[in-house]
Amino acid sequence: MHPIPAPVELLPGPTEGGAFVLDPDTRLIADPASGTTKRWLTSVLGPSLGLPLRPGDPSAADASNTITLRVAERLADRGPEAYELVVDASGVLIEGGGAAGVLWGAQTLRQLLGPDAFRRAPLRDGPRAVPAVRIADAPRFAWRGMMLDVARHFMPKDGVLRYLDLLAAHKLNVLHLHLTDDQGWRMPVARYPRLTGVGAHRARTRPGFGEDGPWEERPHGGHYTREDLREIVAYAAARHITVVPEIDLPGHSQAAIAAYPELGNTDVVDTSALEPWDRWGINPNVLNPSDATLEFYENVLAEVLEVFPSEWIHIGGDECPKEQWRASPAARGRIRELGLADEDELQSWFIRHFDRWLAERGRRLIGWDEILEGGLAPGATVMSWRGYAGGVAAARAGHDVVMCPQQHTYLDWRQSEDPDEPVPIAHARTPEDVYRFEPVPESLTEAEAARVIGVQANVWTETMDSARAVDYMVFPRLAAFAEVAWSSLPPPAERDVTDFARRMEAAHYARLDALGVEYRPPSGPRPWQRRPGVPGRPRDGAPPER
Repeated sequence: MHPIPAPVELLPGPTEGGAFVLDPDTRLIADPASGTTKRWLTSVLGPSLGLPLRPGDPSAADASNTITLRVAERLADRGPEAYELVVDASGVLIEGGGAAGVLWGAQTLRQLLGPDAFRRAPLRDGPRAVPAVRIADAPRFAWRGMMLDVARHFMPKDGVLRYLDLLAAHKLNVLHLHLTDDQGWRMPVARYPRLTGVGAHRARTRPGFGEDGPWEERPHGGHYTREDLREIVAYAAARHITVVPEIDLPGHSQAAIAAYPELGNTDVVDTSALEPWDRWGINPNVLNPSDATLEFYENVLAEVLEVFPSEWIHIGGDECPKEQWRASPAARGRIRELGLADEDELQSWFIRHFDRWLAERGRRLIGWDEILEGGLAPGATVMSWRGYAGGVAAARAGHDVVMCPQQHTYLDWRQSEDPDEPVPIAHARTPEDVYRFEPVPESLTEAEAARVIGVQANVWTETMDSARAVDYMVFPRLAAFAEVAWSSLPPPAERDVTDFARRMEAAHYARLDALGVEYRPPSGPRPWQRRPGVPGRPRDGAPPER
């Protein structure tokens, strides 16, 4: 069985003559469209095998002992990420429907070479064998993402680059980068330097979710430079991963208000006293609905667009309490001035403004499913996190949807009922639970189901204060998610979780070990992965299915 991330179709093919053996004379041939994969193989696979993988001559009559990469027009109708991989005694041929497909085929070649191919230096000398095989594969969803929250706990640039490599190894193609929230602002904006000067650090942090627990009396913070973010985007692009930035509005905005108090509802709260938040949860301090605030965020987003070429720009839109707007004479006057019914429609007006603004610049707005409240902006894509209902409503209204229902895809939720799980959040969700996730509800028609353009796993980092903690919570569940995102699996009740677990044990844990991932072992947390005494927020029983 071909292991993570996807089962594959095995086709009859030229597999006579046994395995292909890579040696120091193996050459690498690539057409111009496959240049990124050629560079990736040379820089990543070559060092792990201790082989130079020198360029070969594409016009040579004898193409033996070669790895050949090319885009094949015949695969285009299966999509740009489709690929075919053929291995026989003479070499390896990887063809893709587009450049991305060639890279995914190369990732499969890496899997076939064994766990040592995931290391950065060779563990032994000598030739490496690849079994003779022919594989044809293509993803189910075009958007296969992971959201990384760097606002609650900052992850330095090198950690983000490492996660891009991990996403690529699992054939995931979107990194949703959550750059701003109440607790921190991570992207510099030249026009507004206080966003990082003030908003990028908080004075202290309370570990866990207990209100009576001790504080960690140490400032936490950090931000990327503009060059860092450009590097992240370029590094991702070389792995055919799109980086989708998120700038949260109108809620989750205390870090911005702390930097520029005039952004808040100054007629009901003294915003000059605010600092980036040192707690978790839903914050009451939201943006005021003035023209000046709209202009401020237009200027912010103008700089975002300069750094991030992504078609989609995420504006959050979730968990925006309306109490300050209800108490604010200015906000109530704005509702009357605009002819709106209530505060929900005021939030919708906020979102619609930026939907138009982004569309005028050739981009698309995406937001959490609360953007449905008060009326959905015409061009918006909905990221459905509060179960499936928001995604179903959006698909039926003709909008694109990314499914990420929290009960299946929130990787901050605890991984078992074991009392030793660190900082236990919500319900227990095992890798097998994630493997049973079905993104497209049966209630959707075929046309509505086509609106589900993808799926996403979300990594909220309130309780993840280090790269080790992130690894523990993300893996192995992200491996299960990646298979759901790529493959057309049977209905959840028919999925073979035993076989999934067997394949993890047979090969994939060894790959994660080789990559240096500090995953949660199937037997439970290791002693140093526990966090005794740090309170969580667990819930008993299974979460609601929908």
